Amino acid sequence: QVQLVESGGGLVQAGGSLRLSCAASTSIFRFNTMAWYRAAPGKQRELVASITSGGSRNYADSAKGRFTISRDSARNTVYLQMNSLTPEDTAVYYCKGSSDFFRKDFWGQGTQVTVSS
Repeated sequence: QVQLVESGGGLVQAGGSLRLSCAASTSIFRFNTMAWYRAAPGKQRELVASITSGGSRNYADSAKGRFTISRDSARNTVYLQMNSLTPEDTAVYYCKGSSDFFRKDFWGQGTQVTVSS
C-alpha cells in the first residue's frame, strides 16, 4: 500500500516561513506528478504547486514568488518551502501523487498550517 505522509505544518506569524515535507513509501518517480493542495475553512481544495517526474514545476498565482516545490529522490520526499506567509495561507495542506504506474492517485492525511496576524 502506497502512503504519502506530510509533516512540517504548524503555527507561524505572518511573514514567517515553513517547509512542508511529503514522504512517499515508494519511489517518487513512480508518480507522474506530485503536488501540494490546500483546503482553507469554507473553501474548496485548491492546487498550490506541482512537480512532474521530469522536473517541470507549476504554481498557483497565490504561490508564485513565495513558495517553492522541490524533491529529494534519495529520500522519496517532496517539499514545499513557504515564505512570506500571510493569514490567507492558513489551511490544511495535502500532498497528492498521481501515478500511471499504479493507475491511481494517492493523498496524504494533511498537515495544518496556521498563520497568525
